[in-house]
Amino acid sequence: MTDILDGVRDHYRATGLTERLETALVAFGPEKQRLMPQQLAALDQFHTRGLAATAELARLAGIAAEMSVLDVGSGVGGPARFLAATYGCRVTGVDLSDPFVDAARYLTERTGQGERVSFETASALDLPFDEGHFDVVLLQHVAMNISDRARLYREIRRVLKAGGRFAIYDVVLNDGEPHYPVPWARTPATSFLLTAAATREAIEPAGFRNVAWRDDTEAAKAWIAELRASGPPPSPNLGVVMGPDFAQLAANLGRNLMEGRVGILSAVFEAASVNT
Repeated sequence: MTDILDGVRDHYRATGLTERLETALVAFGPEKQRLMPQQLAALDQFHTRGLAATAELARLAGIAAEMSVLDVGSGVGGPARFLAATYGCRVTGVDLSDPFVDAARYLTERTGQGERVSFETASALDLPFDEGHFDVVLLQHVAMNISDRARLYREIRRVLKAGGRFAIYDVVLNDGEPHYPVPWARTPATSFLLTAAATREAIEPAGFRNVAWRDDTEAAKAWIAELRASGPPPSPNLGVVMGPDFAQLAANLGRNLMEGRVGILSAVFEAASVNT
């Protein structure tokens, strides 16, 4: 397990990330100028379909102003900032990567959202929160880096209130092995994809009841096709976060989707009254 965690950390090492962001954000104005969360969408939504997918998942989960939300695998904090700005909820993000957490805090300071949004370095398998702490937990494009899915989903259930919602947006295995490198793994050593059916079979025994299930693969393919047709992405973009090989990682994700090797799943589960 330690070797796997170290491998995932290496993939998201992002040395000097905050400094790179500081340089890239000069495009939006001077350092003291407050930024809107939407301005950062091209570089802080690290998942297929970007901000649109986060917005759809939030609606599916029924997020509202009075809620406390946990974003597991929060990256540089884009979804957390969007949720807080859109709904007025409080959002906590956790990520395994120290550079990502530092960058998330920096970007949150730039958007003036420190009162509602916070970040911690932590493993999804050992969340530093009490039982029943959150109303909603989000997991977007994170589970494919985790081999012990049973432990992951039990830990998420532990920190959710009874009746709380667990919303996922995952890459799932369809047919054959993916082409590597991809955005979540440069080699198969840190990639642990499950099929959609196996994902559900792993989640429900942790104490969850499915309330929404959606195959978003075709929407993801359309998004990839649109990106290809529109040419180079606007700057700054996710290349600032993931480095110069991000174009190759993204291209392989598109190839895997188009060839039917992987799919995209959205789902929402409700936490059972009794923690199983």
